[in-house]
Amino acid sequence: MSLETLRILEFDRILAWLATFAHCPATVAAIEEIRPFAGRWEIEERLGLVEEVRRLARFDTGLPLAGFEDVEPVLDLARPDGAVLNPVDLAVLLPLLRVGAAVARQLASRNDLPLLTALAGQLTGCPEILEALENSLDSEGGLLDSASRALFDLRTRKRQLTARIRKRLEEIVRERQTAIFLQDDFITQRNGRWVIPVRMDSKGMVPGVVHDVSNTGETAFMEPLEIIGLANELENLVAEEKGEMIRILRQLTGWVREESERISEEFRVVVALDLLASLARGADLLGAEAPEITEEPRLMVRDGRHPLLVLLQRERGGQNVVPLDLTLGGSSDGAPDRVMLITGPNTGGKTIAIKTVGLLLLMAQAGMPVPAAATSVFPVTSDLLADIGDEQSIQESLSTFSAHIRTISRILERADNRTVVLLDELGTGTDPNQGAAIACAVLEELHRRGSMVLATTHLIDIVAHVQRVPGMVNAAMEFDARTFTPLYRLKSGEPGQSHALATARRYGLPESVIERAEGMVGRLEAEFHDLLTDLKGQRQRHEALLADLERRERELVQQETLLAERRTEAERRLRESREKGLHEARELVSAARREINAILEEARRERSRTSRERLTAMEEQLTEQMQALHPEETLSLDRVREGDTVFVRPLGYDVTVLSVDRKQKRLRVRAGQLELAVAAADIAPSQRRDAPARERRRTAEAPAELPSDLNIIGQRVDAALAHVEKFLDQAALQGRGEVRIIHGKGTGALMRAVREILERHPLVEGARPGEAFEGGDGVTVVILR
Repeated sequence: MSLETLRILEFDRILAWLATFAHCPATVAAIEEIRPFAGRWEIEERLGLVEEVRRLARFDTGLPLAGFEDVEPVLDLARPDGAVLNPVDLAVLLPLLRVGAAVARQLASRNDLPLLTALAGQLTGCPEILEALENSLDSEGGLLDSASRALFDLRTRKRQLTARIRKRLEEIVRERQTAIFLQDDFITQRNGRWVIPVRMDSKGMVPGVVHDVSNTGETAFMEPLEIIGLANELENLVAEEKGEMIRILRQLTGWVREESERISEEFRVVVALDLLASLARGADLLGAEAPEITEEPRLMVRDGRHPLLVLLQRERGGQNVVPLDLTLGGSSDGAPDRVMLITGPNTGGKTIAIKTVGLLLLMAQAGMPVPAAATSVFPVTSDLLADIGDEQSIQESLSTFSAHIRTISRILERADNRTVVLLDELGTGTDPNQGAAIACAVLEELHRRGSMVLATTHLIDIVAHVQRVPGMVNAAMEFDARTFTPLYRLKSGEPGQSHALATARRYGLPESVIERAEGMVGRLEAEFHDLLTDLKGQRQRHEALLADLERRERELVQQETLLAERRTEAERRLRESREKGLHEARELVSAARREINAILEEARRERSRTSRERLTAMEEQLTEQMQALHPEETLSLDRVREGDTVFVRPLGYDVTVLSVDRKQKRLRVRAGQLELAVAAADIAPSQRRDAPARERRRTAEAPAELPSDLNIIGQRVDAALAHVEKFLDQAALQGRGEVRIIHGKGTGALMRAVREILERHPLVEGARPGEAFEGGDGVTVVILR
């Protein structure tokens, strides 16, 4: 995209503002060089990186960035063999390496930032060099005593010797035989030597060497003879210190030289992170979001705001920026509108609208979040071409119209189906009829090439032409006819009025002039504006009807939600009632089983007719109680066929019929994964209760951990068989494939009774005596169906 387009749409101002958040001059330069990408992948990658930086700032402390300098000049100085950097140059590396190390520590523990990890996952901060520099340099770029042991010793001796020299000089200036010849009682340094101020006429009275004379010639600065030896020793220490400092700097420079490429790469990564952090900071201040990027020629702006207007509003206050909603282009189906002509009053926001779209498109294609809703969609364009503003040139002898035509000609040379074109005040600057004809032809040519076009105009002829051509659409900047003020809202699908007379009245044109102008307005144009007014009135009525329909729809949804809640509550109560009935039935069956077992035991002991009669009476009583709990209608066996679904009262849920034995009045059924034989008297019509739900309830009520062994040693036969029945039921419901019954050997009566019941039990696939390691004949291993 041309630099002229970027300038017209003020993209450079956005970049300059974003650059204020940078931490390094190199980042400032990189931000100012941001340009729209050519590919969707690059755009989405930068948008994803910025979003990860923003997420890091929202839920953490953000990237640990701080001020750092461009290190490339320092690295260039260090690369030649034998080069020695001074401490100030070496200190330039410290902020960069500290930032790199901090980022490396932060990202090391994160696995939710894939893009940032891919970009900066190799950062280390060069810890060896960072440690050496931090131990050797202070914040001002001086060498620390800790740079080496030798340097520490030399500087310690130097400080001690300096203290001795100062102390002796102080004693000398206080001695009476010397003080009478001094100009003052202070000590100082001249030419690197410690001296005292002696009057010029008395310099021969103080033994020593003159190193300097004051400007007045009245004072000689003399080094006393007795400290010359100490001063010479200090000079030697200074020389040794300088030599050690050069050695340290040469060593540090050598390390930097060895790692120069690595440091350079880390610098580029940190600059990239600083750029992303600047974009993220700007996005947060603008309330920007990452839009959808598409390869299709489709442009959709939702709640779009011009970023510079947002910044101005933040700075000066006032009313919020009116958001822009606009849709243009789309898939190839349905001949989408790709040309939009915006009309409306002067100062109504037409130019701001197309500049907003253009600037947001540039930002999005540069991988920057835009001040618009996240549902906004921007295409990947090959070019954004704009003709906005007065381009007349005195130097080139071009009028406004000529300059516009020259720009439009260049646009037509470059426009194709991947181009977005912005045209402001189309057809102006010449005769209205001829200007409108040229404008209509330009729009048709751009539409034929498949470009997406946003144009503004005041010419009615262009509006009428756009209204007739498929693929083109009129839009209007709304205007409050009562207050004669623009509303800055874009309404698609209808043309707007210029309201020039109302605007002129608002800005102070004399009323007499306005009245004469109103009388000169042509009849056809007046009728046209009246038609526009009628269209707007119809649109407002339709919008009111639509709002009423939406309200009614919301009320219906609320009523449906209320009915659904009531239905759910009724189903819950019904389910609780059924569960309560099943629980009571289960208690009844358990009590009946205990009583029947007692009767059977008594019958075996006494073999009396009374016991059999009691058993029959008990069975009849149980049947009556069960029917009272489940008063379902009976089902004739003649009506039952294989594959039917019937309800089994003892089980309490529906099953599938496998076969029917009408002679024996029994059925073979499947309940979940089990096959059972049931009596015809126990079935009823389907109750719509499936076995799996019943089994899940039973499983939930069963013990959480059913043992795989049942020990019945020492129990009486009847009690033991009851335990076996219950154990097999629970094992089958929990999906066990194999269990063991431990009955012992003893007399063999309990073993035979168990194995006899297992032979005819519907849940048992087979049974075998236990192996030696399993307990032998004292155990029966049961394989369940």
